[in-house]
Amino acid sequence: MNNLKVFLNGLIKENPTFVLLLGMCPTLGTTSSAINGMSMGLATTFVLVCSNVVISLLRNLIPDKVHIPAYIVVIASFVTALQMLMQAFLPDLYATLGLFIPLIVVNCIILGRAEAFAAKHGPGASFFDGLGMGLGFTMALTVLGALRELLGTGSIFGLTVLPASTNMLVFVLAPGAFITLGFLIALFNLVKK
Repeated sequence: MNNLKVFLNGLIKENPTFVLLLGMCPTLGTTSSAINGMSMGLATTFVLVCSNVVISLLRNLIPDKVHIPAYIVVIASFVTALQMLMQAFLPDLYATLGLFIPLIVVNCIILGRAEAFAAKHGPGASFFDGLGMGLGFTMALTVLGALRELLGTGSIFGLTVLPASTNMLVFVLAPGAFITLGFLIALFNLVKK
């Protein structure tokens, strides 16, 4: 299997956010700013890559009757490690993302890739699948967060770009997430065609 093709698949053809419409809870809940979106995406990428590789290595040892619970234990282990690292070294970011970090355990992107890809392929291909899907997710969350932050507060990554008179508060609120995501999905599909 061509690792480059597997990697690019997650960025474009099967982008988790813009094409597969997976992981909508963190997509809509954490993207009020570019830094939040990027951080959530990178956290998910870490868990996705690590769990894909481990599940791929264990795929022949896990009985079919318990494969889903086994995958969740593997995923939960990496999320717990990530959560502890964030609490220790990035407490402000951890406080901002809060509840969404433990929810990575049940993110359908991670469990879906474990079931659809890592359980059927070797660790090398699974690594690139996790990396591609994770970076595709990170890209989508960062772009969504940057647009919402720009339209809502006039800044990107905390740097003021537009005057306060142009701010539209609705974009940093929940309805703004839906509106912005809808336009980005339409734009992604237009460019993809």
